[in-house]
Amino acid sequence: MLRILALHGPNLNLLGTREPNIYGSLTLDAVNQRLVELGHRLNAIVEAQQFNGEGELVAAIHQADQTQDGVVLNAAAYTHTSIALRDAIAAVRIPVVEVHLSNVHQRESFRHHSYIAPVVMGQICGFGAASYELGLRALVDHLRHPPPSRQG
Repeated sequence: MLRILALHGPNLNLLGTREPNIYGSLTLDAVNQRLVELGHRLNAIVEAQQFNGEGELVAAIHQADQTQDGVVLNAAAYTHTSIALRDAIAAVRIPVVEVHLSNVHQRESFRHHSYIAPVVMGQICGFGAASYELGLRALVDHLRHPPPSRQG
């Protein structure tokens, strides 16, 4: 059975009350419950963690490399600011999918750049809580059916 970490960044603990017109009305607990249930259907164990601190997120990614098969990551604001998070993702051997509730490309210009996009396997944004579910499905599919390696 696959082990997947759903990792949530800063302020996501406020889901459901924080700017619901942008982030929706589901709480983080509800998002996590949906991920756990989808994981069961996909024959994967989903563990969820949320941290407001950049260093805690970096440490969680390092730990996930030892205990998980992959990560679904909403780095929130650190997406646009954290080279440390980018370097942590690049340093681990497990695949990471970047997800966002809102379409960051339709928002403020500072949200258009992702430091982590170049080192994750893909990015999904703009589908609300379904972004997490789409990310989980893509990650599980990738782990079960890895693309053929390219050798030059």
